[in-house]
Amino acid sequence: MFDKSIKAYEEAKSVIPGGVDSPVRAFSGVLGTPPFIERGEGSYLVDIDGNKYLDFVQSWGPLIFGHCDKDIENVVLDTVKKGLSFGAPTELETQLANEIIDMYDNLEKVRFVSSGTEAVMSAIRLARGVTGKDDIVKFEGCYHGHSDSLLVSAGSGMATFGAPSSPGVPADLTKHTLLAEFNNIAQLEKCFAESSDIACIIIEPIAGNMGLVPASEEFLKKCRELCDANGAMLIFDEVMSGFRASLKGASGIVATTPDIVTFGKVIGAGMPVGAFASRAELMCQLSPEGKIYQAGTLSGNPVAMAAGLKSLQKLKADATIYDRLNEKAVRLTSGLKEVAQKNNIAFQVDTRGSMFGFFFNDIVPTNMKEVASGDLDRFAKFHNEMLKRGFYFACSQYETGFICDTMTNEEIDATIKAADEVMAEL
Repeated sequence: MFDKSIKAYEEAKSVIPGGVDSPVRAFSGVLGTPPFIERGEGSYLVDIDGNKYLDFVQSWGPLIFGHCDKDIENVVLDTVKKGLSFGAPTELETQLANEIIDMYDNLEKVRFVSSGTEAVMSAIRLARGVTGKDDIVKFEGCYHGHSDSLLVSAGSGMATFGAPSSPGVPADLTKHTLLAEFNNIAQLEKCFAESSDIACIIIEPIAGNMGLVPASEEFLKKCRELCDANGAMLIFDEVMSGFRASLKGASGIVATTPDIVTFGKVIGAGMPVGAFASRAELMCQLSPEGKIYQAGTLSGNPVAMAAGLKSLQKLKADATIYDRLNEKAVRLTSGLKEVAQKNNIAFQVDTRGSMFGFFFNDIVPTNMKEVASGDLDRFAKFHNEMLKRGFYFACSQYETGFICDTMTNEEIDATIKAADEVMAEL
């Protein structure tokens, strides 16, 4: 069934570290071999062995309209014919920036980059440059890319200056990162009690890197209050949730307003792209207008801009799309929970718009520690058996799932039926 993928994986490992260009693709969390994909078709992936999968990953979020959407495909092809990149301004950058700003009352200017990691790294530099402070606060379980100051592990007591979590990261960089437990107000307050040099809080308001774990309204409100009281910036990392959880991302769901928002994935409709945005008074402090340096030779790539522009235009033109997506996400997660209960399996679910998460846990997780307390072995077995039946879920308990608009209720019901069979064996 996976013979060609197994061979391709072995060949890849001989020339690529671990055989993959991003660690999560290695399927190490589910003890399997990653299918090597040949093509996408709407809601489906097809691997090089000819296996077809209903795809609940959708390139980790950006493909709201599924694979090979004709409208997006056509504008990409038209743009490619004019050139792949120029390293010079195009009107497409301005047009996409206007589409983003139009959705957010608190955003006035956008700077495009080429990845979510770059967007967050640049947003933190902006916050540090504006405030003149060095320390940042982040939360366990929130992933903001692999830049040095964000690869930290917890010290004793959690709410303390972080230590490097990867070789190659200097301790002198992570000493400026304070790490606290997600949704833990006491630890958040302790961070500000321990440091008067905090430039910003960086948070996924809808965390998608420990499964789907939303921040509570109370917690986000406290983030805002502490930033205001201490002259710090609040950064929402919406690389995953931006234009995914709702047309206004998390900002369309939660009451708290951030100072800076980072984007990625969705605003490129599958092309590599990222962005960060804020009020004009802050963004004007970036070079070439201001002294805070940030640059990218191929930022604002015209092909990525064209794809993202068409995707956002389609989203804004369809007033009911997020209702449809959420209804399908709820249908899926409710069905999975029902068959888990039928088979006496501890199981929790959550959704935000077209994002969903499920956990083999006794309680609904609110932080990374609670996510990790679930039955990860059972998740791995579930993932493997569902893959064999043609259903492609994220290959880690710590990742979020996504619905695309081309998915039908019949396909979701087929997923639930297969899950019932698998859970009966678990």
